[in-house]
This record gives sequence, structure tokens and C-alpha cells, in this order.
Amino acid sequence: MDAKQLSKRLATVGAFVQPGARVADIGSDHAYLPANLALNHQISYGVAGEVVRGPFENARHEIQKLGLTDRLVARLADGLAAIEPADRIDTVTIAGMGGPLIRHILEQGPTQLAGVQRLVLEPNVGEATVREWLAANQFQIVAERILAEDGHTYEILCADRVDHQVTYTTAEQMFGPFLLAEKSPVFIAKWQRELQRVNAAVAQMQRAKVIPEEQLALAHAKIKLIEGVLTDASK
Repeated sequence: MDAKQLSKRLATVGAFVQPGARVADIGSDHAYLPANLALNHQISYGVAGEVVRGPFENARHEIQKLGLTDRLVARLADGLAAIEPADRIDTVTIAGMGGPLIRHILEQGPTQLAGVQRLVLEPNVGEATVREWLAANQFQIVAERILAEDGHTYEILCADRVDHQVTYTTAEQMFGPFLLAEKSPVFIAKWQRELQRVNAAVAQMQRAKVIPEEQLALAHAKIKLIEGVLTDASK
């Protein structure tokens, strides 16, 4: 993979960036995503943010190598601190991190998010906590994708800022409102695996000397939700 040929995962993230956007890619690594968008004239400006010096240097080198310094800048900063007011960023992409970390990054940057209209997020675990944050902060999910690549399953969430309250049911928050409606083969396979994992965890808890009743109740509730969704999908 490089800036000219993205992975299916990153290409899917990039597809949700609107033409002419001013984008900040947080945790950009080699800046492959913003560089690809710039090469394809999909964005007018981009920031590649990295908190670790090695990946930051990789991003800076990639931008220079591709001759994109007029449209892209790499910044060494923690999370949304990579965004400066003069950037006029309207779109933020964050891919390849756990949901709790993505949520933490978003929570730490209310000032930088002030002008942002679209978030494209790819949590590799903990998607529900990201959806919870989006709803609480008036970002409405407008599209979702689930895909399998190199033995991993990825969910991509695209959310736009709205001026009204956003609420999701427990099932929508856990499974994703669009993914829940679609119930694709990749989605079904993911939740079949998760059902096996939670059942195994329940069996382990029940063998404990002191049974963690609260955790057990949560696990049983999760099993009931997953079984319900999988039953619906098989009809």
C-alpha cells in the first residue's frame, strides 16, 4: 500500500471525504490517505497529524516526495491539536485506532472541532462508544460500511454535524443503524464470532469462585441482543 494505491479500508474512509474538503487526518502515519486525496484532487487542503515523531517524519517525507507541500502539511501534535484555526478544517478522518481512543481524541478537541462538519471514523474495536459520543455531540451518522480485509473486519462511520438532538437505540449504538438495517454477510460473520466470544466469557465467569454478577448480567444482555439480530438476519 502507498499513497497511490490505498488499502480497501483506507479507500473506503477516503470515499466519504467530500470533493473540495479541507481535511485533517489524525494519526496519519505515512499520510497515505490525505496524500491520495490530494493526488486525486479530491481535497483542497489537508493536515496529516501524528503524535509520534517517526510516523510524523514519514508523513512529511511522503508529502515532499509527492510534491504536495502546497496542499498538505504534516504536524507533530497530540490528536486534534494538529489543527490550527487558519487551516479552516471542515472534515476530520481518524482511522485504525480503538473506539475509546478515538472518543478521547474527539473529547479533547472541542475548539478544533468547532468548524468541522463531517467526521469519518474507523474504530477497530469499541464502535459503540464512538456512536454514543457522536449522538451526544450532535453528529448524526449518515452512512456506515463494514468490510473484511487481511483477516480483519473494519467498520467505517460517516457522521455530519446537525442542529438537532441525535438518539440511537441500544441496538443501533451497538451494531450501527445502517449496518443493522443491511445485515451484510460480513456483519453476520462478525457478530457470530462475537457471540461465541461472549458465550465463552460467560462460561468462564460461571466457573469463578466468586461470580461477577454485574458483568454476567451485562454479558447475558449482550448475548440476547446479538441472538435477536442474527435470528432476524436468518429470516
